Amino acid sequence: MEPLAERMRPRTLEEYIGQEHLLGENGVLRNIIESGKVPSFILWGPPGVGKTSIASVISEQLDTTYFSLSAVNSGVKDVRQTIEAAKKQKFFNSNPPILFIDEIHRFSKSQQDSLLMAVEKGIVTLIGATTENPSFEVISALLSRCQVFVLKALEKDHLVALINNALTKDTFLKSQKIELREFDALLKFSGGDARKLYNSLEIVCNQFGEDEQKVITNELVEKSIQQNIQQYDKTGENHYDTVSAFIKSIRGSDPNAAVYYLARMIEGGEDPKFICRRMIILASEDIGLANPNALLLATNCFSAIEKIGMPEGRIVMSQTAIYLAASPKSNSAYQAIGAAQKLVRETGPLSIPLHLRNAPTELMKNLDYGKDYKYAHDGEDNFVLDQYLPTELSNASLYRAGKNQTERKLTERLAKLWNGKYTF
Repeated sequence: MEPLAERMRPRTLEEYIGQEHLLGENGVLRNIIESGKVPSFILWGPPGVGKTSIASVISEQLDTTYFSLSAVNSGVKDVRQTIEAAKKQKFFNSNPPILFIDEIHRFSKSQQDSLLMAVEKGIVTLIGATTENPSFEVISALLSRCQVFVLKALEKDHLVALINNALTKDTFLKSQKIELREFDALLKFSGGDARKLYNSLEIVCNQFGEDEQKVITNELVEKSIQQNIQQYDKTGENHYDTVSAFIKSIRGSDPNAAVYYLARMIEGGEDPKFICRRMIILASEDIGLANPNALLLATNCFSAIEKIGMPEGRIVMSQTAIYLAASPKSNSAYQAIGAAQKLVRETGPLSIPLHLRNAPTELMKNLDYGKDYKYAHDGEDNFVLDQYLPTELSNASLYRAGKNQTERKLTERLAKLWNGKYTF
């Protein structure tokens, strides 16, 4: 059986609940739909407010072919194949097929570019759905060819109406003995998301036997949802727990766990750029000088995601996560900057030695700015003994080498150059 959210998806404008500013009487989008001439457009709004339903309603209203792609799972090849299929469905004087792309903000530039010609020539009517500001996430060339409609979060009256609709109109639920005594917990767990609302209602109803009287209370909902729903919430506790486990698995040199939590985030719809940013930070904080190539790979991973998008980008992220997990670890750079910032806060802006100061004017030269500065490249091994820290901190040692082969070599060289002045 289809999930309740799919069974209750509206088929007509009259069945649609919410977004009155767009689909109510004289709503701008309603007028466009009823005119029969629908341009390409982008729906921008929070999850579960009816973006997919609007696209399917339009397809039903116009009696046209409907194609659907998810940016999470589709690549350029999928887009091109769909456009080719759409060409075969386009008949003289007929409305072009609808191409609905969910989470269009996850498409890379090249993936979005692949849509331009089809939109411009009217091969398809593009309807994109996004939870992110399209001004930042959709390329300007595509954005200029689409109108943008902003959807609002569903209000309590909308959510209650959705529940009542399900209980009275769904073929399965209306045949059950269901008494809904309290709404509050269902509304709380939905977070204004109609899909979550229906999923929660279905989970609660499944707690009963087929012929059992079903009395739904807040207490029952709380108990049922907490026991049964395991969701990846990009802004909630599970989000932070998962990324924390991902980072700690890499730090702990466990590539198996790292890839597992990476998959959890990808399957949960996490923003790939967020994951890549976390790996860049980790490459310096936890690997650092033990393997400087880690930072290069992590940075290139972010760049690759921007260029190719998903789903192919998951392979690059997997490669990077495994490499970072397998790399030797050092937090010496992280510890050094922390110690240096603490010292700056404690001592304030101490005077910079005169010989290190720049002297762009004659007055500064007369004040001995830059005087007696020793140019490092004039010395053996491109090094000369000199004083670089403020005088009050002349023997401060902030960098402590990590316990790894690469840094041991670095510190052996530094110890020899500085003749025991610092403890590295």
